[in-house]
Amino acid sequence: MANIEYFYSAHSGFAYLGSARFMEIAAADGREIVHKPFDLYVAMEAVDAKSFRDRNPALRSYMFREIQRWSEYRGAPVMDGRPTYHDNDTALSNCMLVAGVMRGENIDRLAHVLLEAHWRDDADLADRGTLLALGNSVGMDAEALLTEAETQEVRSQFQINTREAVERGVFGSPTYFVDGERYFGQDRLEIIEHALKHPFSRAPHS
Repeated sequence: MANIEYFYSAHSGFAYLGSARFMEIAAADGREIVHKPFDLYVAMEAVDAKSFRDRNPALRSYMFREIQRWSEYRGAPVMDGRPTYHDNDTALSNCMLVAGVMRGENIDRLAHVLLEAHWRDDADLADRGTLLALGNSVGMDAEALLTEAETQEVRSQFQINTREAVERGVFGSPTYFVDGERYFGQDRLEIIEHALKHPFSRAPHS
């Protein structure tokens, strides 16, 4: 089965807004999702991009308005305001997802519920108890995943994902690769849906 590579961070607002729709599109085309959680801040630094908290107030305001609009359009509820714990360390939640991938688990639902809990319910994704409850809620062995998330093997894979993201020009979350073609942002999902049926002609390398 062909796949779609999915680079994202467990706390990404735009990854959340596109999550359910993305999984619908992939399933409808018989595509497997290859989850590659990565360190978003490292990738942004690689292209000299500023984090949300460091951006110009006008840009921050516009981006949050975009979140509100896409929330309504996608039917993906968001809390009023920026999540309280958005600047907390993302390593544990991302590595929990990586651990699931390394165990050969289908982590589609787990990825979605982490994103949803953070942006809809103001969940702290750096809190082990919160992650334990969320993992258990989708029928996964959350205790095992969290234990493995703290191992060097899983942390190393998280770093590998991040290096791969940088090397392949990933500068934001979510980024999708369809048949080798890169698409940035959940607002490209309808373009991806089209491309799955009618692939775009290859552009020359720049």
